[in-house]
Amino acid sequence: VQFVESGGGLVQPGGSLNLSCAASGFTFSSYGMSWYRQAPGKERELVTTITPAGVRTNYADSVKGRFTISREQAKNTVYLQMNSLKPEDTAVYYCHVGTSYYRGPFRGQGTQVTVSS
Repeated sequence: VQFVESGGGLVQPGGSLNLSCAASGFTFSSYGMSWYRQAPGKERELVTTITPAGVRTNYADSVKGRFTISREQAKNTVYLQMNSLKPEDTAVYYCHVGTSYYRGPFRGQGTQVTVSS
């Protein structure tokens, strides 16, 4: 199982980014997917989840209405569209398989998102 996250960067408050996560090593279409974020000195946060077929999604209150998760089965890829970014969104973002809270080490390198003026 492997994940390659990309799309992070430096953005001003109010800006947008679209993160991608390419998954491999399992049958992507059979599993829900999640995005997490980890900021220095803070607990890991489960940001959003999506069911295997992409029918249902869930969001942390901190990002509801601003972030959108989606998936593209043909590319084994899950996306995170982030709008109206705030400085408190600054973190390393990781994706992972499944929709239950995951406490183990991430399988990807993550992508850094920095929101600053």
